[in-house]
Amino acid sequence: MAGVVVVGASLAGLRAADALARSGYGGGITLVGEEPHPPYNRPPLSKEALLEEQEFETIRLRSSAKGGAVTLVTGLRAVSADLARGLVRFSDGSETAFEGLVAATGLRSRALPIAKPAKGVVALRTFADLLRLRAELAGVREVAIIGAGFIGCELAATLTRLGYKVSVIAPEDVPMLRPLGEELGGALLRHHSAAGVEFGLSRLPMAIEGVERPERVVCDDGSSFAAQLVIEAVGSATNTEWLEGNGLDLSDGVLCDERLSFGGGGRFVAVGDIARFPNLSFDALPRRVEHWGIAVDTGRYAGKALGRLLGSGEAEAAFTPMPAFWSDQFELRIQSYGMPGLTTDPAAIRVLEGDLDGEVVVGYYREDTLVGVVLVGFAQSHMKYRAAVAASLEADGTSA
Repeated sequence: MAGVVVVGASLAGLRAADALARSGYGGGITLVGEEPHPPYNRPPLSKEALLEEQEFETIRLRSSAKGGAVTLVTGLRAVSADLARGLVRFSDGSETAFEGLVAATGLRSRALPIAKPAKGVVALRTFADLLRLRAELAGVREVAIIGAGFIGCELAATLTRLGYKVSVIAPEDVPMLRPLGEELGGALLRHHSAAGVEFGLSRLPMAIEGVERPERVVCDDGSSFAAQLVIEAVGSATNTEWLEGNGLDLSDGVLCDERLSFGGGGRFVAVGDIARFPNLSFDALPRRVEHWGIAVDTGRYAGKALGRLLGSGEAEAAFTPMPAFWSDQFELRIQSYGMPGLTTDPAAIRVLEGDLDGEVVVGYYREDTLVGVVLVGFAQSHMKYRAAVAASLEADGTSA
């Protein structure tokens, strides 16, 4: 009998394979990844792995499965899948049969469709990207980062600490606007600016000028920023093309039900950044959540649920995690619980404790329900505010 194939040797894919092995599933488990490396931790790439020039073994992830229960195959990309026949085809022309499938192929970096030189323009998503970035930084003094999300701001902090002159260019009015809101984003803008980061906000980059390497980034308002290296941190695209042709909704990742299942029958599950699922603790609208913690939680849940279904035929309860993320920028630790992005009214974002220009806790409300918190500092208060979000959701008729 065919076993389970986990496509994507990511954090989520590894945790799914481990959970499946621990569930007592008796079939084979094969974890297949496109990169030449075994699974590794991505968050350090923009922070300590770059700052401290850490080698791969520092960020490598270890399997918790015993006795070789999981077979790891690297350097193979899935090119297609036939869910009805239970087959997945890979870039070397091989096919693997399965009775269960875990989609864990994650994201890839986007590139701006603007004029740019062939060299000196990079992104940061993989360990190979990190090695390239390290090499490109040699002999560089000025770096421009296009994008003011978490990755862009983490890179700005790291590179400034390494002594580079850093400019951050983005169309938003403040950095990290979407997840944090105007006020907290503005406070972090002031913090980064005081540390030496230059910002070009409310503008669009139109071209990266230079003959062989970048010389400057030119924006729509006519301004320009000198740079010998440009990092594009402008978001990502989901790696779901290999699932096309199966009648799935792949418009934004893989549309799943509340048990992370897609395609009917429960034998196919998606985990990590590509899983678009309803979290019934908050509402019934399916969303993708690009957080490290969700990668872990989706993997563990889906592996256990798939093992149980293929074994006893029983289904797990709905997947209702508490989303959480963190970001280290300069000396600041930013931590969040819940879904702050559900709050669309700026008046529903309130300071709960502290001061915006120091340690602060900010609450994000949907009507009277606290749906998310963000803490800057307040290290001893994280669990208190996580519990506050959970209690508010429960009082609203949901639970976390």
